[in-house]
Amino acid sequence: MIIENSYGDLLDKRVFLLDMDGTFYLGDKILAGSLSFIQTLEKKGKEYLFFTNNSSKNARVYVDKLAGMGCEVGPDRIITSGMVTAGYLAREYPGAAVYLVGTPLLAEEMAENGIRLTDDNPDVAVVGFDTTLTYEKLTRACDYIRGGVPFIATHPDINCPTETGFIPDCGAICAAISLSTGVRPTVLGKPEEETVRYILERTGCSRDALIYIGDRLYTDIALGRHGITTALVLSGETQAEDLAESAIKPDIVAEKLLDLCELL
Repeated sequence: MIIENSYGDLLDKRVFLLDMDGTFYLGDKILAGSLSFIQTLEKKGKEYLFFTNNSSKNARVYVDKLAGMGCEVGPDRIITSGMVTAGYLAREYPGAAVYLVGTPLLAEEMAENGIRLTDDNPDVAVVGFDTTLTYEKLTRACDYIRGGVPFIATHPDINCPTETGFIPDCGAICAAISLSTGVRPTVLGKPEEETVRYILERTGCSRDALIYIGDRLYTDIALGRHGITTALVLSGETQAEDLAESAIKPDIVAEKLLDLCELL
């Protein structure tokens, strides 16, 4: 069911950007109607991409996960905050040596995008959602940042939802580093302008041709401040009472992804 709609139908939208966990699936289970929504987009000739702030994994992991749910897509359909970060580094710090606080999969993604990683004398320090975090990594990052090396975060998420509850995400790791060093990071990923820039370059379309669909207000729906239409689904983190109390407002509110077919 469509609960609120201040935009109208979505026939003028060319590219549909979909959050994953809480929007398309929940944990390891696809949400009812998600595949039907994708089929509707394909019938209407619409493009779609999946976007996740989770920088602990790369596109291939998400391709395999979606395939296991019956959604067969190629890696060209996946965008992660790690990819946004690699693009930012290539443009703003070409040839720089990067100290990375991240998983082996994020390190692999950086290397594949031509980013040079190092443990010693870096030009830039990048912090992601590191499920392999050690005290040594944290200490090194603090030392480098305290010494004046630029501090970049792949995304702002404080917690990552799991089937057993929340675990510390990139924002929480960066908070520890900021408390130790007194330095706040340059934050990428949703809902930052750098993400919008990456999407526009990737799709070759204008802001008004995009719609972002997600379940989290402060990352997904906050992209609306950059001139992108947003749709909130209440199948994940955000509940109706959260929306009522939030200053961040979507253009459309639906109970689930499938309900948006009504606007197509």
